[in-house]
Amino acid sequence: MPIIELEHDRNSADFQANQTAMLEQIEAVNAIKQKVLERSMQEKPKFTKRGKMLPHERVQHLLDAGSPFVELCGLAGYMMHDDKDGTEAGGNMISGIGLVNGVRCLVSASNSAIKGGTISPSGLRKTLRLQQIAQQNKLPVVSLSESGGANLNHAAEIFVEGARTFANQARMSALGLPQVTVVHGNATAGGAYQPGLSDYMIVVRGKTEMFLAGPPLLKAATGEVASEEDLGGAAMHAQVAGTAEYLAENDADGIRQARDIVGMLGWDKPTADQAFPEPRYPADDILGLIPCDLRKPYDVRSVIACLVDDSDFLDFKTEFDNQTVCGWAKVGGVTIGIIGNNGPITPQGAAKASQFIQLCDQTNRPLLFLHNTTGFMVGTESEQNGVIKHGSKMIQAVANARVPKLSIVIGGSYGAGNYAMCGRGLDPHFIFSWPNSKTAVMGGAQAGKVLRIVTEAKQAKMGITPDPNVLDFLEKSTAAKLEGQSTALFNTASLFDDGIIDPRDTRKLLVFLLQTIREAAQRELKSNTYGVARF
Repeated sequence: MPIIELEHDRNSADFQANQTAMLEQIEAVNAIKQKVLERSMQEKPKFTKRGKMLPHERVQHLLDAGSPFVELCGLAGYMMHDDKDGTEAGGNMISGIGLVNGVRCLVSASNSAIKGGTISPSGLRKTLRLQQIAQQNKLPVVSLSESGGANLNHAAEIFVEGARTFANQARMSALGLPQVTVVHGNATAGGAYQPGLSDYMIVVRGKTEMFLAGPPLLKAATGEVASEEDLGGAAMHAQVAGTAEYLAENDADGIRQARDIVGMLGWDKPTADQAFPEPRYPADDILGLIPCDLRKPYDVRSVIACLVDDSDFLDFKTEFDNQTVCGWAKVGGVTIGIIGNNGPITPQGAAKASQFIQLCDQTNRPLLFLHNTTGFMVGTESEQNGVIKHGSKMIQAVANARVPKLSIVIGGSYGAGNYAMCGRGLDPHFIFSWPNSKTAVMGGAQAGKVLRIVTEAKQAKMGITPDPNVLDFLEKSTAAKLEGQSTALFNTASLFDDGIIDPRDTRKLLVFLLQTIREAAQRELKSNTYGVARF
């Protein structure tokens, strides 16, 4: 196939400026993640005194040493709800896809070092997204649980939709997706049903406390006085109630048993990595190739050249429209279709992309969308050429394509262009963002001007003389609001993507995700009617 030839000077002022700007944005994201980790580490003495591992340590012990781990929704809820300083980002849980005893699993751990691992509204939405990923990719689930249940400050936001997480667990069991839970500590009220609905439960002697009502509530409700151990201790659940299948002596022993269970599932394991050529350009080049000013155009093929095997890319209909780039390449030996943006989506670009998507769907080739567009082209010429008609056709093609779809927001993703490029609302298998990215209905400056024009026209119709100072304030405040709500951090906090990634890790991520998707396509589940129940 044709090889993309790049001509760029790594020592040029523009390249260096772009690189510096991107590195600063990457560091800003990493600093937030570090703050969350440091907040957790502050609890290390308490956990050690209780004979427990920190949640991050539990995850490390669970995963195969040296194996890749793709974190999911790591900054969910950042600066939302009770998170005043960014240290509660992540929805009070650590989650991702990794290898457990050689088996690719969805891993989730309560971050009990922060607010006891209680569930916030963002934590609930994150849990639902994780369950969706597990079902779509046919992944076993391993949970390391220690949670005080719902954050009561947000109980009304969590209670009704919280039932959906339990319903999903029951349906996943019936689908044939095994769920293994280690209960490291507290699991009260609704929080007790998460391990209860798992197929395999491991409790930790002297540490697990699992009951529908703890001793204080029990006494208040019925007058009965009971110890925590008699009411919901590990030994009771393993030896008397039969709620748990395994009794562990400590955190490490519980995690070891979870690994043993996963290893004995009879689950197919990832095949050995096959050799495939790396791109002809280093991943570091991406940092300098992407303009620090999102308004500055560049050819998305330069990004593609740093992502695909041997930088080979077979362009599709290049002469018809160059604003929307379509073509085929291999990533990790898997042939995929790629759609990227060199500007707004024109009527011709939408028609071209629609045909391309159908060609990929016909031959079961996954689709990768690289977002960097202001949206669909506007104007009289565009309207007369049927931009709404062709744009609708493109959205239809994206929505109905049966092949796996991956999205990376590498720049701007505005308006209906976000939909057409398979944004969150169009249900991509996975969607990640670069730290420089922007996602919004429109740019802040444009939104401010639109509101100013509309307000001025409305006042004129009412016979009111517009006040320039009021209009200026309206324009500037609207622009500032939309700019603040378009950043990568805002969007990832709102779970509009599955995480912010370092652009240099994009290829490794894509290889991992494509392997995950391919395994799911080849895996046949053994479903039943009700899932596995304890008798």
